[in-house]
Amino acid sequence: MEDQSPDVPVTKPTVLLVDDEESILNSLRRLLRSQPYEILLADSGAKALEILKERPVDLVMTDARMPNMDGATLLAQIRKLYPSTLRILLTGYADVDMMTKAINEGQLYRYLSKPWNDEELVQALRQALAHQHSESERQRLEALNREQNQQLKTLNATLEKRVASRTAELQQTADMLDLAYEELKRSYVTGTEVFSLIANLRLPKAKQTNRQIIELIRVYSRLNSLDESTDRDLTMAAALYNIGKLSWTDNMMVTPADMLHHSELELYRAYPKQSESLLMTLDPMKDAARIILHHQERWDGSGFPDHLRGEAIPFGSRLLKLAVDFIELQRGLILERQMNSDEALVYIRKYTGKLYDPDMVEDFIKACAEYLEDVTLSDPTVQVVTTRELAAGMVLARNLNADNGMLLLNAGKVMSGPLIEKLIAFEAMEGARYSVFVKIPEEEADPSAPKPMLG
Repeated sequence: MEDQSPDVPVTKPTVLLVDDEESILNSLRRLLRSQPYEILLADSGAKALEILKERPVDLVMTDARMPNMDGATLLAQIRKLYPSTLRILLTGYADVDMMTKAINEGQLYRYLSKPWNDEELVQALRQALAHQHSESERQRLEALNREQNQQLKTLNATLEKRVASRTAELQQTADMLDLAYEELKRSYVTGTEVFSLIANLRLPKAKQTNRQIIELIRVYSRLNSLDESTDRDLTMAAALYNIGKLSWTDNMMVTPADMLHHSELELYRAYPKQSESLLMTLDPMKDAARIILHHQERWDGSGFPDHLRGEAIPFGSRLLKLAVDFIELQRGLILERQMNSDEALVYIRKYTGKLYDPDMVEDFIKACAEYLEDVTLSDPTVQVVTTRELAAGMVLARNLNADNGMLLLNAGKVMSGPLIEKLIAFEAMEGARYSVFVKIPEEEADPSAPKPMLG
């Protein structure tokens, strides 16, 4: 048991003794007066129930044979009304029916024979109360565990107030991962999804990515019938791919990758390795950690950290890069301008064979269309054109926004010659280059036609 502070009073267990014979009660009281218990006495079952109604009692020991209400009946009532109170039957009769009733209806902890052995009776009470304390402590710890899990879920509102420095933040992350090891062995995926919240805490809500990447990976896995082990490793990698960014400054966390200062690039290129290092100590996560390590490799070998090329890049890493880039392009974490989902897919198609595995891109686009309702790029009747390729009569398939986010035209707008000229002039004035998603008649759409590769 934990040491009690001198200022905190120690509560004695309360023991209620019930017997219709005053001499028996006095004998029991004398026997137990040296024990650390508060002793209460009752000379009938009715009196015992009155005491229980007025105050909590830890243990009741009752005689079996009493007038009006026998011990078995009393214990059955106590079990119904006060199930946490321990119950012991004291009997001097070999009454099988009485014992059966007490056991079945009273759910007694144990029974003792009369006349009793003093040492045996004292030991029985001590063991019963120790059992009750252990059970109470187990319930307290379970409640504490549930409370701490709830606190973890809401940590995004309080983490910045709880950490004293960036170093302490990293240490806390490592400690939490270590403490969760046993839970991860039972449910690795669930555990890592909880811990993915930690990385998101450093980002504004509009910049958070992990949940969307996890869900997108799961859709791809389902559509392409990936095996359970691969799906599990990919989900864990998606949950924790950016945990190595926790040592970054707040400004660097929200700065697009192509806008990072020269002095920050080395730290940026180190984050996959840092993420892997934090996870490799947990044996069940080694495969997920390897996926994370190589998710910034590029198909043409220009990526990092190891400049792997083509199929030398693990399959999971190639898929994770597609998902990470798709979501981070929309969050403004790669380029200065935030893209919509279709523009992000146009970007991915453009760099197929350079950044991305050409055999995976179209399956990935199908997964995106399944995951997001606003993806139109997988529709053969939708084309992506420049402003100068627009023609009168074309219909916008999705909203057109300026680079600063201002809405220019709503989806469903029918293009006219004067409207196209105004759009071209505005584009030139802004120094921008818009990708316009237009819908063409289905009979004119050719699913086998090459996809537009806009810059």
